[in-house]
Amino acid sequence: MPAATPVSPEQIEAFLIAIGIGMLIGLERERIPSARAGLRTFGLVGMFGALTALLGEHLHSAAPLVTGLALIGITIVAAYLLHPDPSDPGTTSVAALLVCYCLGAAVWLGYAKLAVMLAVGTTVLLYFKAQLRGMATRLDARDWISILQFGVLSLVILPILPNEEFGPHGALNPYQLWWMVVLISGVSLAGYAALQFAGPRYGTAFVGVFGGLASSTATTMVYARQAKSAPEMGSVAALVIILANLVMVLRVAVLAAVVAPAAIASLATALVPGLVLGALTILFYWRRLGNGGPLVRPATGNPTELRTALGFGALYAVVLLCAAWLSDKVGNSGLYVLAVVSGLTDVDAIVLSTLRLFTLERLQLDATVVSVMLAMIANLVFKTTLSFALGGRSLGTQTLPGMAVVALGLGAGLAWSGMGGVGL
Repeated sequence: MPAATPVSPEQIEAFLIAIGIGMLIGLERERIPSARAGLRTFGLVGMFGALTALLGEHLHSAAPLVTGLALIGITIVAAYLLHPDPSDPGTTSVAALLVCYCLGAAVWLGYAKLAVMLAVGTTVLLYFKAQLRGMATRLDARDWISILQFGVLSLVILPILPNEEFGPHGALNPYQLWWMVVLISGVSLAGYAALQFAGPRYGTAFVGVFGGLASSTATTMVYARQAKSAPEMGSVAALVIILANLVMVLRVAVLAAVVAPAAIASLATALVPGLVLGALTILFYWRRLGNGGPLVRPATGNPTELRTALGFGALYAVVLLCAAWLSDKVGNSGLYVLAVVSGLTDVDAIVLSTLRLFTLERLQLDATVVSVMLAMIANLVFKTTLSFALGGRSLGTQTLPGMAVVALGLGAGLAWSGMGGVGL
């Protein structure tokens, strides 16, 4: 008989974590009276998973792990067959036990942190059964199409595109170009989904924030038209418009952090005054103008439609080429003109194009920050003009001070960061 191997603290810790994972999931299952497995069973299954992984590692074979998985599945299925419950077929508990077993094995194999994260995620999914089912029942055909289309954009098209530079100035990379499409579609889809699921019933802040994520332009247009047809809604409409456009500024910061992390520190320095002044303005409007009156849901388009995605991709490519050409031929001044003109109607394309050139080391950091800031200021000017044009003088005069404060804050931030005079 070989000498016994001493037990290490790491081994004891692994078994305790495996048992704890099982007990966490089992604690949630105790809420279900018809469940055939609860706190003790799940704890034992987690420990069993770690044990079979130990045996498999010692024997250099996957047989113990596979056999244990089969035994767990057969045992719980047999329990439901012997004592059937029409109200609970037991499929969820069977799946949860199998996951628990695998997580216990993963802990022994050295993936303790990942196993704990997955255990928490599993428990959340089990606990929010009613909410998730209610969410699924509220999805209509258009919502399902949106989700599937985003899956096609991100999981089907993106992986097959070549990650190489093509075209004039080497500015076009099909993979990177489509990654920007996926990024914008994903952020917009989050706001779109929130508006579809919850609608405007959660109030001005909800509509302003998620309307700004989905499309600040669409939100501005919808509420400007509402204020025109219902003048008593002017104060609420102005508040929603300003909030949506402040979210646009925050959204640009998030995009910059994802696309060009090296630029985010300098960009954040320039953005802080605008964000702070914008937040104070929102509080002032909230207290002064109120939060009453019926709200409408901004009629934003589906951001994952292939036509929409292709349209943004084409616009992004054109702006990227123009930015690269102007930067090479004319210098920063030409790029700044493009930033202002492009930012009037679509801030995402010029922002992403500028950040892309920065990551390619084709554009200096200071010129990148100035271009992004000019694009946002131009966009705020355009939205203010929309408020006057579509909502009338009354809405325009209510919206103008708030939008002007945000724009002036961005300008002050640009000057404060020391880049306001670069190349101008």
